[in-house]
Amino acid sequence: MSNTESKPVRRPRQPAKGGAVAPPKRRTQAERSDEMRQRVIEAAATVLRRKGYAGLRTDEVSRVAKVSRGAQQYHFPTKDSLVLATAAHLLNDGLERGRKRAQSAQSNKDPIEAVIEDCMDFFLGPDFGVILDLVLASSKDRGLRDEVYQYARESRLGVEAAWLEVLCKHGIAPAKAEKILWLTISIVRGFSVRALWQRDEKLFRALLDEWKVILYGHLSGLKGST
Repeated sequence: MSNTESKPVRRPRQPAKGGAVAPPKRRTQAERSDEMRQRVIEAAATVLRRKGYAGLRTDEVSRVAKVSRGAQQYHFPTKDSLVLATAAHLLNDGLERGRKRAQSAQSNKDPIEAVIEDCMDFFLGPDFGVILDLVLASSKDRGLRDEVYQYARESRLGVEAAWLEVLCKHGIAPAKAEKILWLTISIVRGFSVRALWQRDEKLFRALLDEWKVILYGHLSGLKGST
């Protein structure tokens, strides 16, 4: 190389505390494997939201996840193993969101509104549609259906327990709080079915506001009679 040729400039590595150069942290094999597994699950969720269980093709999931078929099959040898892992992932996400909302609603002056918002997020969101589709599509496969049911049961009972605690902390008697919670959940879940042919969120919101008026009037009457 001649003296006139420019040499590549090397950027000095940033020293860590104490003057030592910190080497880049390398992920372990287990961390890389977990990251790939999560990518496949999230890709499957994307395809299920678009096409449902009947339209799910594992080769499409591989393309969306940007992984090889072999890598996908290493984690999920069958379509149903992938579907079950995806259902568990979606329901666990709903559980965590519900628990976080319930935690933040401990000091909320309108706990019933907080319950309604959480119900609308889950039952009128795309993930409940995926779970419902899986239950219906697996009606002939008892093993798959029962496992989806079990995941859903554990997730939603966890959310309900968190909201029941919130209502009780706001001074509502446990038996009454449980009835209020179940009725509110049932109303919003009913809207998710109605949304199959009439998705009118403005109307749903107006009906839920009316429900709140009825509930708070009822609770006020109970306090006045004591």
